[in-house]
Amino acid sequence: MATFQQVGIQKEFIKALKELNITTPTEIQEAVIPLLLKSKTDLVGLAQTGTGKTAAYGLPLLQNIEPSKAVVQALILAPTRELVQQIQKQLFRFTKYAPEKIFAEGVYGGEKIDIQIKRLKRPTHIIVATPGRLMDLMKRGDVSLQTINTLVLDEADEMLSMGFKQDLNKILEQANKQRNTWLFSATMPEDIKKIVKTYMDANAAKIEVNKNSLVNANISHYYIKTSLKEKVENLIRLMDTLKDDRGIIFCRTKAGTQKLTDILKEDGFSVAALEGDMQQKERDKVMRAFKKENVQILISTDVSARGIDVNNLGFVIHYQLPDQQEYYTHRSGRTARAGKTGSSIALILPSELQEIHQLQKTLGIKFKESIL
Repeated sequence: MATFQQVGIQKEFIKALKELNITTPTEIQEAVIPLLLKSKTDLVGLAQTGTGKTAAYGLPLLQNIEPSKAVVQALILAPTRELVQQIQKQLFRFTKYAPEKIFAEGVYGGEKIDIQIKRLKRPTHIIVATPGRLMDLMKRGDVSLQTINTLVLDEADEMLSMGFKQDLNKILEQANKQRNTWLFSATMPEDIKKIVKTYMDANAAKIEVNKNSLVNANISHYYIKTSLKEKVENLIRLMDTLKDDRGIIFCRTKAGTQKLTDILKEDGFSVAALEGDMQQKERDKVMRAFKKENVQILISTDVSARGIDVNNLGFVIHYQLPDQQEYYTHRSGRTARAGKTGSSIALILPSELQEIHQLQKTLGIKFKESIL
């Protein structure tokens, strides 16, 4: 096992990491940090959420910043407001003992744009942004990407599946051509390969973590056969067996999410819904309650769960299987984070057994049948 010192991290950052209980580099940090510190390179990193990506690119990024230059030197793009806020917070914590202040600003939807413009007028070295809000600021002439030397795409596949394809292309086209681009993604759909081909160096470094498994190896996968009529009843029985754990239940639709939340609340479970029609304020309130453990279980649609990063979740339940296979990766990756273990449990109708076999084959995972 390497140490942070051995991979090239400066001692003032190591001191801050120690305070955050980050003492040894994760697999992706060990692979990525020395590479990004030693050479000006483009990078494609294939890694799940919860593997320590933020520090893998964040620490080299911070060490490459020249604090005395009061211009934007780096841009980090992420799919959701929550993730942007989280990345910004991490960078701030990493720089606690830095000899000169490094300023990172977060820009995202759901907050008044004028407030963000005012903040960006102060010295800013790093912008962390959602693609949509960044495009608004660029159109208004409040952000220029001509001085950046590093552009990071975090959770690139999620940004694309959330409909940011056009925005991403525009941002990548308009950013300083002399920059390096670092792209991180859990999966590699065609659209991502296209971005790599179009905007990145043909010799970009490629790093894959847990090469053989697209899905985190600390997750156990189960399926439970049920009928439509008994599905809710079976879910309640399953939740009774998991009553000490916290987790997320996934539904395909907003209406399904709302209906299930009402049923489970009536049954005395500590649940809250996360769905696409919610106001940002409502969403923040639910997330705060969940993080503080005032709510034990979230019930969510695929899109609403983007960017959720909560540690110590014991399980993910698929009340309905996802529409797309890669969503299974995103869903199940919400549990077993930061080296912990977790369960991913699918409630399926007999006709859906074929889909389970397909997931096993594509994702290289093994499902066990569980009986309630």
